[in-house]
Amino acid sequence: MTWGKRVAVGALLLTLVACSDTKQTAGVAPQTRAPVEPVHTGKPVRPTLAPVQVRPGTSVNARVMPVLVHGPRDKKEIALTFDADLTALMRRRLISGKVKSYYNAALIQELRTLKVPATLFLTGMWMEQYPQVTKELAADPLFELGTHTYDHRGFTKNCYGLGTVPPSQMLSDVQRAIVELDHADPHATRWFRFPGDCYDATALHELAPAGVTAVGGDVPGGDGFTKSAQPIIKQVLDHVQNGSIVVLHMHGGDNAPYTAQAIAPIVRELRARGYHLVTVTQLVSRR
Repeated sequence: MTWGKRVAVGALLLTLVACSDTKQTAGVAPQTRAPVEPVHTGKPVRPTLAPVQVRPGTSVNARVMPVLVHGPRDKKEIALTFDADLTALMRRRLISGKVKSYYNAALIQELRTLKVPATLFLTGMWMEQYPQVTKELAADPLFELGTHTYDHRGFTKNCYGLGTVPPSQMLSDVQRAIVELDHADPHATRWFRFPGDCYDATALHELAPAGVTAVGGDVPGGDGFTKSAQPIIKQVLDHVQNGSIVVLHMHGGDNAPYTAQAIAPIVRELRARGYHLVTVTQLVSRR
């Protein structure tokens, strides 16, 4: 287990950004990338953190799930994060043979070769599809694992065509993914990411009992459905700053086909600019 996984949660410094309504367009084709303009209609919540012995990301706020968008702006640190999406539609494409795999092994190898710490957010359905890979990622000291719901449905209406989880099912959906992750990783964090970064006050209230902290990001990587690596590289490098959380994807396939090609140029340039790449836990920890 890495030093970042053992960091005392009680020492975490969470930076909250006020949520604002974002215009959505009905009928948008399904996609899995982090949107440039996410749906944020919940009020900002100051996190109440659990005692130091619990897992990173654990929240004891019984009323509202806290939300982390970026880390401290006074340290030259950046957290690269990667979502492993798998929806019911993606699974059908996988089973039918239209897509060979929704595990971007080349990306993970690049991260290992470059020795890049990263926080990985896994859907429950993805973990079921790739149980051995999940265990291997959990055992790798470079990575820390969090959850990304069970089947990547949206937690607001009109969330980029992802479908919608009814409020009555929100908690059980997230808990199902947590149970799946805990089977594979005894040191799993309690960091959580909303699909499409779509949430509102109802979702934050319904998910408070899950005891997790939502992790958004201030730099969407834009790797969903791109035609080359260059737009991803430009998007990230043009927008990062101290404390940024970069949102990318690790499922590859036809949804995020160029992330692996983009990661090495991004990492080299960030390091050349003097940035230290860390996990989310390390980003918000006092060290």
